Amino acid sequence: MAGLAPEGSQFDARQYDSKMSELTDVDTHVLFSDESRLESDGKDFFTSYDEVHESFDDMGLQENLLRGIYAYGFEKPSAIQQRGIVPFCKGLDVIQQAQSGTGKTATFCSGILQQLDYGLLDCQALVLAPTRELAQQIEKVMRALGDYLGVKVHACVGGTSVREDQRILSSGVHVVVGTPGRVFDMLRRQSLRPDNIKMFVLDEADEMLSRGFKDQVFNDLNIVL
Repeated sequence: MAGLAPEGSQFDARQYDSKMSELTDVDTHVLFSDESRLESDGKDFFTSYDEVHESFDDMGLQENLLRGIYAYGFEKPSAIQQRGIVPFCKGLDVIQQAQSGTGKTATFCSGILQQLDYGLLDCQALVLAPTRELAQQIEKVMRALGDYLGVKVHACVGGTSVREDQRILSSGVHVVVGTPGRVFDMLRRQSLRPDNIKMFVLDEADEMLSRGFKDQVFNDLNIVL
């Protein structure tokens, strides 16, 4: 599972400790880190994993995932991708922060796509984002990177048809990206089943925990976990 801080945000150690306390108080273990400290330029992030991979080919990724990465236009991994993709692929709990435009979304999307069981047409990864636009953007990146893998991803967001969400979810998806309220609605209606969800990403985590989303996020997690 992973937590992503807002792109371009500045790290505040006291705020981080406070948010981590909020998470551990409800025993969700969504985010995990050691005592290392984040550099505000986005070149480093919270993790106990220190290996750097300067090429996508050196990351042990599936061939069809590599095809999707290169087809998307990536040639060389950015700083956060050099350190962030492999620990995600190994199933480690991570928290990351990076400047806007450094490939943060592609980092966790690649980690998810590498770990999916494509023979199981059921939701295995849940990504929460604070806005409909961001959720839909993540959906597009996930679909593009996973084009050669046959990934099925759906964005569950407000302002769209509930029945259409239910129809798509009932037909089977590998990944759900959504806003907390709509995702909770789908979980409550049992249209989204949590049984096989093994990966959870909270994008723009600081914002999600400070803008009134906290209760909704925890409601989702209480069902999933």
